[in-house]
Amino acid sequence: MRKSAAILFAFIISQFQAQQGAYYQQAAKYKMDIDVNAEKFTYQGNQSLEYTNNSPDELNVVYFHLYWNAFKPNSMMDQRVAGQGKNGDSRLQKDGVSRLASIPKDQEGAQNIHWIKQNGKDLKFEIQETIMKVYLAEPIQPNSTTTFTMDWDAVIPEQIRRSGRNNREGVDMTMTQWYPKIAEYDYDGWATFDYIGREFHAPFSDFDVTIKINKDYVIGAGGILENPSEVKGYDAAAKIKADKSKKAVWKWKANNILDFAWSADRDYIIKSFDVPEGPKVFLVYQQNDKTKVWEEAQPYVTKYFQLMNAHFGKYVYPTYAFIQGGDGGMEYGMCTMILGEAQDMKGLMGLMAHEGAHSWYQQMLATNESVRPWMDEGFTSYAEGYVMYQLFPEELPNPFANTVNAYRNFIKKGIEEPAVWFGDHHDNGTAYTYASYVKGELYLVELGYIMGEQKLAETLKQYYDQWQMKHPTDRDFLHIAQKVSGMDLKWFHNYWINTTKTIDYGIKDVKYDAKSTTITLVNKGQVPMPIDFSVLTTDKKVVTYQIPLNMTHTWKEKDIYGDFKTMPYWPWTQKEYTLTIPYTKAQLSVLGIDFSQRLADVNVDDNIVEVKQ
Repeated sequence: MRKSAAILFAFIISQFQAQQGAYYQQAAKYKMDIDVNAEKFTYQGNQSLEYTNNSPDELNVVYFHLYWNAFKPNSMMDQRVAGQGKNGDSRLQKDGVSRLASIPKDQEGAQNIHWIKQNGKDLKFEIQETIMKVYLAEPIQPNSTTTFTMDWDAVIPEQIRRSGRNNREGVDMTMTQWYPKIAEYDYDGWATFDYIGREFHAPFSDFDVTIKINKDYVIGAGGILENPSEVKGYDAAAKIKADKSKKAVWKWKANNILDFAWSADRDYIIKSFDVPEGPKVFLVYQQNDKTKVWEEAQPYVTKYFQLMNAHFGKYVYPTYAFIQGGDGGMEYGMCTMILGEAQDMKGLMGLMAHEGAHSWYQQMLATNESVRPWMDEGFTSYAEGYVMYQLFPEELPNPFANTVNAYRNFIKKGIEEPAVWFGDHHDNGTAYTYASYVKGELYLVELGYIMGEQKLAETLKQYYDQWQMKHPTDRDFLHIAQKVSGMDLKWFHNYWINTTKTIDYGIKDVKYDAKSTTITLVNKGQVPMPIDFSVLTTDKKVVTYQIPLNMTHTWKEKDIYGDFKTMPYWPWTQKEYTLTIPYTKAQLSVLGIDFSQRLADVNVDDNIVEVKQ
């Protein structure tokens, strides 16, 4: 029996180790030639794709995304929106009726694949809505490269969500997720998520894109324009080269990004400036009375990139473009498409700050946002809040106080869904927003409260240093957070991401004695937390007592919100906790839980006691 047990144990260990292979990521190089018919909103496409399999697996099939196939009646996106009714994304439905159901036939999105070849051999393929499954002529062996060539045509859809023609601000063409894009392959297999309206994922790729379009158009894109002297908008001395069909050729290149996006309009103007220590920023927009605020953006954008570089890691690409071209805002490689008709600078900059921050938490730290939208949207929202608080200072106790309060109000609705759910599989649009954006942001806010803001800042920098230009997961981030803080944080991760349990602490009782005061705290919620308990004395001094949670096993050492005295820990199984402080009633003005207002406590009515003399 002992020998059998030893053999079984060795087998289990070998299987575990087999799943812990060295990190790898796939690579792709696209070369495209695109010919646009601007009058009919169609284009012809030809593509060569050099694909490198860096995985240890032999690949017998590959998958491509055909996102525009979603923009038509009875598509999976249309069905999902119809099923959700008024609970669905407000941009996709009106009064509970899907906007996709009424797309005119001639404006339906389409990506029609004529043929695809592997190393010159014709391949069989199947179109499954927004996914194309391709059967290979020869397997792609580990650590080898193959070349796909492909020919297709496309109909630019009516602009409803992100991509399309004639958006609500009058931009002619927003060309995002517009080409057949190879899916990501990693340890979890192929990332073949149907496009239902949420997010995207892809391997890091190089792009060499030639776009032929009417010479009167100006293009904004995420990449380097190689011939600015031959096209409109970028060079005041340009001599536009046009062929017999009055089309100009635009040559773009971009390396090591997730996708290439562009937008085209005849009324675009281009403004550019250099941020000290990079990048070169392009503002691409229609200059009119509704976009006046763009004229004032340069100093704010410059400061924005400087703050992001200092706190979250350096932006690695040479350029970045803010382009008026989408329905709200959506991030892409080296650019974003945003609405341009902002009411004021704070409104415009808030949109730019969020979408620009995706260059960190979507592009350079390229998590699979279809699977973990809270890491993408949440971490981005945290960066947005951090920077906006410095660009537009407010009388708030911390940069995230409004987010904490918004979460607290949302919980009262009783419709919360766990952040762990896949982005497209949330049943309620508002619940998705709070699970991904708000709880993802508060994940970092609460970690700052638990470990101290200095440790959180160090965690974010180490996360960037170790995982930039890779595809990290939440396990990778948590590993760094635990290493930096010395704390066990798995309990918090599980509660906050995998459940909808909430934090609710309160002051149960205060007893004043001749030389001291005894406070009894109670945990009425389901998520245990360490507690910062503070008092404001009558002589205006704040004294803080840190009550650690036993599950962290290591206690917070310092925090930017002031010094504190560490008390004995509070076991997570214990409902109440009593502490005695050396202050009398006459010496106390206010006492309470979390003076910094970072704790996402769902009921703060019993968190503060004003001492009446």
